[in-house]
Amino acid sequence: MPTEAAAQGFSRPKPKRGKSLSLRRTHSSTEADRENPRHGSFTVEVQESVLPPHLRARLWDLFQQIEREVEVVYAENLALQEKVEVLTERLEAGTSDKPMGEESLDGTAKANIAKNKSSSQLSQKLKTTYKASTSKMQHRLQQSIAPVRARLDTVSGASIVSSFKPANTSQCQMVRRFIGHRDGVWEVNISRAKPHVLGTASADRTAKLWCMATGQCVLNYIGHSGSVNSIRFHPNDHLALTASGDHTAHVWRSAVVLPQVPPEGNPLLFSGVQRSSDDDQIEGAEKEEGEAAAHTEPGDSSDFAPTVVRSPLTELTGHQGVIIAADWMADGKQVVTASWDRTAQLYDLETTELVHSLTGHDQELTNCSTHPTQRLVVTSSKDSTFRLWDFRDPSIHSVNVFQGHTDTVNSVTFTSGDNVVSGSDDRTVKVWDLKNMRSPLATIRTDSAINRLSVSPLHKVIAIPHDNRHIRLFDLQGVRLARLPRSNRTGHHRMVCGTAWYDENPACNLFSCGFDRQVIGWQIVTAVA
Repeated sequence: MPTEAAAQGFSRPKPKRGKSLSLRRTHSSTEADRENPRHGSFTVEVQESVLPPHLRARLWDLFQQIEREVEVVYAENLALQEKVEVLTERLEAGTSDKPMGEESLDGTAKANIAKNKSSSQLSQKLKTTYKASTSKMQHRLQQSIAPVRARLDTVSGASIVSSFKPANTSQCQMVRRFIGHRDGVWEVNISRAKPHVLGTASADRTAKLWCMATGQCVLNYIGHSGSVNSIRFHPNDHLALTASGDHTAHVWRSAVVLPQVPPEGNPLLFSGVQRSSDDDQIEGAEKEEGEAAAHTEPGDSSDFAPTVVRSPLTELTGHQGVIIAADWMADGKQVVTASWDRTAQLYDLETTELVHSLTGHDQELTNCSTHPTQRLVVTSSKDSTFRLWDFRDPSIHSVNVFQGHTDTVNSVTFTSGDNVVSGSDDRTVKVWDLKNMRSPLATIRTDSAINRLSVSPLHKVIAIPHDNRHIRLFDLQGVRLARLPRSNRTGHHRMVCGTAWYDENPACNLFSCGFDRQVIGWQIVTAVA
C-alpha cells in the first residue's frame, strides 16, 4: 500500500555513507625500518563504510585498547625471556670447567658433581617459573580483553572478536515445564523451609506452589484481587509473602503435603537428568491454556487435588499504589514492601504496624530485596537509581544512593557475600561491593533490557532474564558463561520475567518464568561448578 508521503510525491532521502580509513603496510626502503618491522611505512586508503561515525570511532578506540594490552603483555614476556637467557648463560658458564682426570676424583670431583646437580635443579626451577609466569600473563590478557570483548559484542556483533572467546564448557538443558497459570508469571522463588516447593506469582491474580519432583500444583492462593507481582518465603517457617496490584501485601501459610512419587518408573524424578515429555512441549498460548485446564481437571490420572487458600493470615495496607515487591527481613519478624507510590515501607508482622516509611525515590519503585543475614535493604526505581537502607543500628537508619545506571533499574539483589547485583533497562548488569560502592566491580553489557535476575549462592553465577526471551549466565567478574537454549520447542516464547536458583538439586538447579504463562526448570552445569 502506498504511503502518504509517496502519494504526495516525496521520496525518502538516502542515508549518506561515511568514509573510513584503511591502513596497509608497505615494504620499508630504509635500513632502520627493515631492522625494526614495527616502524614500517603505511599507505592510507579511503573506503566506503556503512557504519555511523560514532560507531567507527568507538570501534577504533576499543581496538586501540586491545593493542595496548597486548603490547604490555608482550613487553613483559620479552623482559622475562631476557632474564631467563641471562641466568642460563650464568649456569652454562658455571658448568664449563675443565674435565678432571681419573686421578683427581676426590673432594674436588665431589664438589663439581654437587654443583652440577644444583645447577640442573636451578634450571628446572627456572623453566617452571617461566611457564607459570607465562600462564599468568595469558590469564591477565584474557581478563583485560573480557570487558572490551563485551563492549564490542554490543557495538558490532560477537563475530568480530570470536577469536577471544574462551572455550565454553557449560552445559544447559531444559528439564521440564510447569503449566497452570492463565496469564504472565512475574516471579519465581524457592521455599527455604523443607519440604522445598516452587512458588510462582502471576498476573492472573493467583500465587501457586508446585512440587518440583512431579510438576504438580500443590497449593493455589487466590486471596488477592489484583495481579500478584512477587512471592518470597520466610527464612525458616512455612510462610509466604506476596505483593499485589490491589495495594496490599499478604502473609499466608505455605505448608503443603507433597504428592507421593512412585519409587520407580517415573521419568520426571530428579534422580537423574531427563528431558521434557511430548505432553509438555507447548508451542503456542492456546495449547498452553488447554494443557493448564487439563492439568487441573478433577479426573486427572494423578488423583491429586491442590489445596486452595482464600484468605491471608496477615494483610498489610498503607500504600497508595501498586505494591510491586515485598521481602522478609533476615530475622523473619519484619517485612519490607516497595510500591509505585514511590515509597518503601517496613512493617512489624506481630503488630502489623508501620515501623519506617522509606522515601526519597523520584519515580515508581520496581523491586526490593533484603540481605540474607544482616538488616540491610535495597530498593530499585524507575529514576535509574537504587538505594541501600541500613537498619543495623536500631536508633538510626542510613541510606546510600547509587546512580550507576542510565535507565530504569528493574532488579537489585544481594549475593551470599558482600556484593550487590543490579540490572537495568539500559541493558547492563553491574556488580557492586558493599564496602566500597563508589564504582562497580564489574559491568556486564547485553543486547536487551534486564528483568528480575538471581545469583547462585553456591556457584556465584548470575542468571539474567531478558526482554528478548533469552537467559544468559555470567559470573560475578563479568565473564560470560553460557546462554540457555531457545527454540520453538525449548525455552520461553515471550519476555522472561525472572529466575531463581535451587543449588540443592544439581539435576534441576535453575527455574525461570515468563510472560508466556509458563515456568521452566533447567539443569545448568558450568565450569564454575
